[in-house]
Amino acid sequence: MKSKSQGENFLEKRPVHNEEIKWSVEDNGLVTIHMENKGIANRIAQKLIKKPKVSHIHLDEMGSFIWLQIDGEKTVFDIGKPIEEHFGEKALPLYERLSMFIRTLETNKFITCKNADEPSEK
Repeated sequence: MKSKSQGENFLEKRPVHNEEIKWSVEDNGLVTIHMENKGIANRIAQKLIKKPKVSHIHLDEMGSFIWLQIDGEKTVFDIGKPIEEHFGEKALPLYERLSMFIRTLETNKFITCKNADEPSEK
């Protein structure tokens, strides 16, 4: 018997930015994600080892391009098309790299991935 996740095609997922995550686009077009370090363990680390209250994650050119494509409407497959046009062979293997990046963003709670049939919040 197939589990629910095995029957789903990741390329049909629609990534959506986490509204709690602050981010900015620098003058050079690169995206910086500003992640607030919350929780008791982070507060202790901030006091003991001077861990910053906010971490700044600087995305590279391709990561920034992908981040800016995420609009809650496009599927992972749809996001791949402009990446291929913009970066060409530099993006290969396209969907493997894209899927891994999207999953990393999701794991870090910077985005969520909705099923293609879920209504968008726009």
